[in-house]
Amino acid sequence: MMKAFKDINFKGMRVLVRVDFNVPLNEKKEVTDDTRIVESLPTLRKIISDGGKLILMSHLGRPKGKVNSEMSLEPVAERLAKLLGREVIFNRELIGEQTVNEISKMNNGNVMLLENIRFYAGEEKGDIDFAKKLAALADFYVNDAFGTAHRSHASTTIVANYFPDKKTLGLLMENEVINLEKVLNSNERPYTAIIGGAKVSTKIDIIRNLIGKVDNMIIGGGMVFTFVKALGGNIGNSLFEEDKVEEARLALMEMIKCGVNIILPNDIIAADKFENNAKRQTLPSGEIPEGWMGLDIGPESIKRATHIILNSKMILWNGPMGVFEMDNFQRGTKSVAMAVASATNAGAYSAIGGGDSIAAINKYNLANMMSYISTGGGAMLEYIEGKKLPGILAMED
Repeated sequence: MMKAFKDINFKGMRVLVRVDFNVPLNEKKEVTDDTRIVESLPTLRKIISDGGKLILMSHLGRPKGKVNSEMSLEPVAERLAKLLGREVIFNRELIGEQTVNEISKMNNGNVMLLENIRFYAGEEKGDIDFAKKLAALADFYVNDAFGTAHRSHASTTIVANYFPDKKTLGLLMENEVINLEKVLNSNERPYTAIIGGAKVSTKIDIIRNLIGKVDNMIIGGGMVFTFVKALGGNIGNSLFEEDKVEEARLALMEMIKCGVNIILPNDIIAADKFENNAKRQTLPSGEIPEGWMGLDIGPESIKRATHIILNSKMILWNGPMGVFEMDNFQRGTKSVAMAVASATNAGAYSAIGGGDSIAAINKYNLANMMSYISTGGGAMLEYIEGKKLPGILAMED
């Protein structure tokens, strides 16, 4: 059994921690959203307070194995220092003699952030020699980067092999796993899944894995039109995936067979072009004329979805209901967000994942009204699909 993070005393150890500090920077190289850094702080503070020597590694952006000053982690080191209230040594080299020397000078409780790990091609290739060099920097390995747990990279998976009995999941990772297990194996009823977003292809496996678990399946976003097409409806110029129409039809049949209550929008806000100031009209979802495209769910669909959400005890939400970035097509997403917040306030458990869903609840200032918000978009998707994540498997004995 892997030892729990809270039960380990890191005093005097060199502790290599994989974090997910892939945060947005503005043109002045300032961190504009430090949520991911803040989420990692409990793990980092425990190691510091124990007297461990904290060595952090993360990626930022997609430099594709080459040094790119635009994607340096130096601004992240500055923000981390402010959040921790202590110096963070920023090491421009990742592995090599200089790094080994700098680490040897560290005192207990010191913090070092290594430069962007994806500046090295060996990271994304899962290179064994590269992983060995990373492992040689430390006595103990902690993976606290849920956002990259679905990737079999050197720093997330391969490096763990060199710490057979000196590795564990950090508090953020532990929390993600506990909450996602709760979502997947809940006995709370009614259980409602709200699945939205642009494409069926990215969500069909989630829908399939949830069919035997949920009571209600609310479907929204651009993926609606692949389902409507599967039912023989007219969708005009709306987004849809022709090669997924049959899969959508089979998923609907499976849901019907299993007694899942399917809530597909029965009305749609359609526009004559993909612009906020386009002409708009409310139409039945299967009666959209040529030259028009659906960009949000309509008022009747909002009413139906809201009623079901407010009467749910367990709610999983992944993906927006429409093009919420445009004010004239945000009502569906905003209404669902508010309904989920209200249901949570009344005692339901709500789990939110996916970049767009999180962006929506932040836009409407509802984040603190949700039970659990996942820090990993792709990792959460794959976990809910029922896949085993390499970054978690590598930590098991």
